[in-house]
Amino acid sequence: MSESDKPDTLTLSHMWVALATFLLASILGAYQVLERAELVPVWAEGYYTSVTAHGVIMAYVLTTFFIAGFGYYCASVSLERPVWNRPLAWGGFWTMLVGVLMVVYALVTGQGMVLYTFYPPLTAHWTFYVGAALLVVGSIAWVVIMLVMPIQWKRENRGQPLPLIMFSTAANATLWLWTLIGVAVEVVFMLIPLSLGLVDTVDVGLARTLFAWTLHPIVYFWLIPAYQAMYMFVPRVAGGRLFSDEMARVAFIMLLIFSLPIGFHHLYVDPFQAAGWKLFHGFGTFMVAIPTLITGFTVIAGMEIAGRLRGGKGLFGWVRALPWHEPMVLAAAFALLMLTIGGFGGVVNASYGMNTMVHNTMWVPAHFHLIFAGTTIIMYFAIAYHLWPKITGRELFSRRLANTQLWLWFIGTLVLTLPWHYVGLLGMPRRTAVMLYDAEFVAPWQPSMLLMAFGGILMTLSAVLLVYNLVMTHRVRTAVAEGALEFAEAVHPPLKLPKPLNGFALWNWILLVYMAAGFGYPLAQFFVMDVQPAMAWGW
Repeated sequence: MSESDKPDTLTLSHMWVALATFLLASILGAYQVLERAELVPVWAEGYYTSVTAHGVIMAYVLTTFFIAGFGYYCASVSLERPVWNRPLAWGGFWTMLVGVLMVVYALVTGQGMVLYTFYPPLTAHWTFYVGAALLVVGSIAWVVIMLVMPIQWKRENRGQPLPLIMFSTAANATLWLWTLIGVAVEVVFMLIPLSLGLVDTVDVGLARTLFAWTLHPIVYFWLIPAYQAMYMFVPRVAGGRLFSDEMARVAFIMLLIFSLPIGFHHLYVDPFQAAGWKLFHGFGTFMVAIPTLITGFTVIAGMEIAGRLRGGKGLFGWVRALPWHEPMVLAAAFALLMLTIGGFGGVVNASYGMNTMVHNTMWVPAHFHLIFAGTTIIMYFAIAYHLWPKITGRELFSRRLANTQLWLWFIGTLVLTLPWHYVGLLGMPRRTAVMLYDAEFVAPWQPSMLLMAFGGILMTLSAVLLVYNLVMTHRVRTAVAEGALEFAEAVHPPLKLPKPLNGFALWNWILLVYMAAGFGYPLAQFFVMDVQPAMAWGW
């Protein structure tokens, strides 16, 4: 691979946009918890703008740029070839960046206070929606490249197993391509015309149904890179082996299939869909627990192998033997712990009856932050620490500072979210700048609100330390011998795989049928059926 073909600049450009905007979003998050705890003056307009900016950056900007940069680097290294069609990759980058700047314009001018979900009748300035559309369009360049590169490799290496990191990246690209359809249709054909004044109104039920197509599957688009690091970096850094390559592939395929038609558990209290369709999506939501359990077992088994190879004895001696000074290992342990707690909250959210008790309370962001800020983002930190010396050719500025930063994020996330679960059960609403309730009703919330403010400050301090450590790495004079990114080898590396575990043709056909079953009637009723949605299925 020639010097000009290396993906370093492409990767760094994507990741620095992701991390710089992440730092801004973290500061905005701290402001929100301080405002909710009444430690700063209440300013409703500023609060809702902050919530929108924080959510948009974290959910769309950070993730899309980070995943693209990570994907380009892993694809190039694992397939031992330059990124295919680099002009297309750079075109996608600049398209996404222009989209982000348009969204920023809408926010800083006070014309984008619609939170981070696209639910009319809340309507932002047209630049907000066009910017969001450009972010999606730019990401399609990454999808195309991540699907073309493995196809090219397989043609040249017939019968050989596609490297697991590339297989999982292609799975995520496929997932994202399916996922973005709902929000893209809503934004392009409904919200942009509405914001431009080309139409006077839109069908709110149709808009919410289309957004439900995207709303929950996008979580697994964010999560898959965290799982990739757990499967392919953690065992290697810990000094062990991946427990099973085949089981990892099964988990990624299950994430692809089960994560798509499950969005209606966000619409349980909406009148636009019948209970039968909501139950169908609810069952699908529970199915996502299966690949998560497989991942937990496989990753922990790989860590146990590493611990025992390092001399760990007895039932749990392998735990003490693990190299806890390594940020990748420490982050994986924290991520799995928060995934366990957050997964419990997810079961509550997916349950048709229990969901009603916590709907639109602080329980919901508590669950979301444990899965996203906890499990997902902490592994993004570990990925950044792992890749930066290889990308820059310089030694990480401070490994101790990296571990301190991970501890602060872990503690801050728990201090933030555990009180949120409690006050959610007490009825505290989410997404509100002002809570005009009787004093005796609000009084039990106050201790938890102070705790959540402290947790938010810890997380913001952690974000500052992350960016500081990476910036200083660029200035370190000590160069490290550049080595290729290495991935964990399986205990029994596969020599040959059945086609369904080495490609996605079968799974795309299954997804086509599954999505038609899950969304066919719920969407068609808005166009061709003169029937009340609540009467569908006779329920």
